[in-house]
Amino acid sequence: MHNTLIKKFDKQAAKYNRRREDDSTYKYRQRIFGEAGGKVLEVGIGVGLNFPLYKENIELTGVDFSSEMLKKAKAAARGYPFKATFIQADVETSEFEENTFDTIVSSGTLCAYQNPVKVLNNFQLWCKPDGKILLLEHGISSNKPLGWLQKSLDPLAVKMAGCHANRDISGIVKNSKLQLVKEERYMAGNIYLIWAKPLGGIL
Repeated sequence: MHNTLIKKFDKQAAKYNRRREDDSTYKYRQRIFGEAGGKVLEVGIGVGLNFPLYKENIELTGVDFSSEMLKKAKAAARGYPFKATFIQADVETSEFEENTFDTIVSSGTLCAYQNPVKVLNNFQLWCKPDGKILLLEHGISSNKPLGWLQKSLDPLAVKMAGCHANRDISGIVKNSKLQLVKEERYMAGNIYLIWAKPLGGIL
């Protein structure tokens, strides 16, 4: 992971932390992440915006490459009853034992990976066969003029925020080894909620 990208996310930590009070995506998070259970891996955990949605009895492992994000996540986790472990690492090069997690959660991370399909294929390995993968991502809009704008502005989005604005999240999931269970789209199709499972797994 390039140090410049990590620095971009370190600088955004305070802004993300302020979103605790007014998170425009919270209602979408509510639709999906309350379903997380058991041993939960959250990749790109950021400042921990999903903590209010987690059940008390989960065991959370949170991964992020930004030390500033993780500091805020650790502080926030003290206010919740679940057990939490935090790892500073790049998800693209992380390694976990196969069949470790009951649930894998990703919110707003597929925009930043160099190889998002490979990351999802790792989810397939790390998730138990009867586990679930829950994604809330932003990507290319189903509105054509907006989609055109996203494509035009993508180089700027990468330069400023370190993320791609124009990725086809549905296509990335379909090209991976995950099995798509359900998909919902919001905000002109810009927000993707995806319920998936390991291919051949049991839901």
